[in-house]
Amino acid sequence: MQQLVPSRINRRTAIQLGVLGGGLTLSQFLRATAAGAGEPQDSSRSAVLVFLKGGPSHQDTFDLKPDAPSEYRGTFRPIKTTVPGMQICEHLPALANQAKHYSIVRGITHNLADHGIGTTYLLTGNRPTPTVEYPMYGSVVSHQFPSRPELPSFVSIDRPLEGPGFLGPEFGPLSTGEKPRHGVPFRVRGISLDEGMTIERYRSRRALNEDLDTFFGDRLESDPQVRGMDRFSRQAFEMISSPRSRAAFDLQQEPHSEVDRFGTHEFGQSLLMTARLIEAGVRFVTVILEDWDTHQDNFNQLAGRLLPQLDQSLSAFLERLRQRGRFESTSIMVTGEFGRTPKVNDKSGRDHWARAMTAILAGGGIQTGQVAGATDATASEPEGTGFTPDDLAATFYRSIGIDPKHEFTANVGRPITLVRDGQPITDLLRS
Repeated sequence: MQQLVPSRINRRTAIQLGVLGGGLTLSQFLRATAAGAGEPQDSSRSAVLVFLKGGPSHQDTFDLKPDAPSEYRGTFRPIKTTVPGMQICEHLPALANQAKHYSIVRGITHNLADHGIGTTYLLTGNRPTPTVEYPMYGSVVSHQFPSRPELPSFVSIDRPLEGPGFLGPEFGPLSTGEKPRHGVPFRVRGISLDEGMTIERYRSRRALNEDLDTFFGDRLESDPQVRGMDRFSRQAFEMISSPRSRAAFDLQQEPHSEVDRFGTHEFGQSLLMTARLIEAGVRFVTVILEDWDTHQDNFNQLAGRLLPQLDQSLSAFLERLRQRGRFESTSIMVTGEFGRTPKVNDKSGRDHWARAMTAILAGGGIQTGQVAGATDATASEPEGTGFTPDDLAATFYRSIGIDPKHEFTANVGRPITLVRDGQPITDLLRS
């Protein structure tokens, strides 16, 4: 793998530091970030990716085919939404009532029906290649729009899905290490204090460290790496002790009514935390809803848990952004890595199918309340040429305010285009 962007962190160092949320301390994270981060830009833009991991069934969610033969259409019925002509699954009633606040993209098509490479494709907007490792969306946003110093620019709730690619590890996410659970105090590695450690005790410990620094002042001044460690430790202290940063992760500050509105399940609590992070000034948040790989018992799994959780929490999230004045400055994308087979298998499930899938776009920059694209009578193929994941990525980036054809300077003698092949879906973008 060629190194495409100069970085002070080499591969060996990255391995020594470990993975955020799994061994990287906050001060180490800040040192890594300083290797390539610029000053915060004058922008209020932010974005959220909700990833439906496993591959959601498009024809059982946002692209139903009620007139298809029973072995294709399944057991769910479509319902009307607040947008004339737009219908979605009966198990998404809250989202049906908010249809004017998002748009559906149907007829997305590709041929990578594998979880690993399909995820890479959908989270970068570029087909995987052995020569270039493309960055995931959050890494690009944190590169272009870094947060203020006391906040991380990019947070991945639980774990990262993809890496920062050619941008380098300094633009990877701060991963929380777990999903928030209702009624359990939430801890983020490097931001939460250890058991029994209060802010005052942390201040005292820092004061002792400063006394030692003064004692060994001459040596510190002669070693730039040690001076740098002091600077990053100071920045870590500012983040830990910052009311803004700590409050952003503290769901206990939310009233019970808001917790109930989002849902007490992990996905609801994750989206509630996402709302708090965006309101605090974090630029990008990734949220995962697992278990869409429904090779068997598809309809019971969807109706019993997945669709009700998606419906409750995503509708609450969209509503909260509007109530708090953040909807117009926050771009939202909901997608999985592929769709599911048009025909139901003999285990009442649907298998991997990349030739047709759907996604949801909402928020700032998106012309909402419409459907772009279509599939055939059995949701097997797009009508016409359809859209590619590259087109979806170009549209998402454009809605955030990032040029998908932006070229990053590489140290291998050629520029790297952010989205190599895709073009924005112009009907979905505000002029």
